[in-house]
Amino acid sequence: MNSLTRWNPYREMLSLRNQMDRLLSDSFQTADPFRTSTEWFSPARGWQLDLDVREVDDAFLVEVAVPGIDSDDLDITLEQNVLTIRGEVQKEEKEEGEVYHLRERRYGSFSRRITLPNMVDSDNVEASYKKGILTLTLPKTEESKPRRIPVGQSHKAIESETSS
Repeated sequence: MNSLTRWNPYREMLSLRNQMDRLLSDSFQTADPFRTSTEWFSPARGWQLDLDVREVDDAFLVEVAVPGIDSDDLDITLEQNVLTIRGEVQKEEKEEGEVYHLRERRYGSFSRRITLPNMVDSDNVEASYKKGILTLTLPKTEESKPRRIPVGQSHKAIESETSS
């Protein structure tokens, strides 16, 4: 059976206001280097990298989409728990007489910083680059790896309870 809902004009106005707020906030982003939104360009820092961060038992895996960029043009640093990936894509010079109908490829410098939740063993970090995907394997330190703690029974406590 269907139920009737009373019409509330304020609910519709609130929905419109939320959409307008989202539109305006997306248009005027701040240049926060730790931003984790889907924003891909900010005049203050250039364009942002698309990446995935996964955690497995003993490491963090970071996959970064950097198509068309030579691996030698990437600068990757790890300081404490902050991973920084920087680089630059040079703008191709326009030939005399060429007319672009559409130009969407990104160029300029880029930088992305992410803070990892656990300490990483910086001496054993590995990086590979294949088909435009940079893959970083960041092993966890021994202290930060999860440990299994067995739960045992104390035989003395059980024996003393049964003998009483």
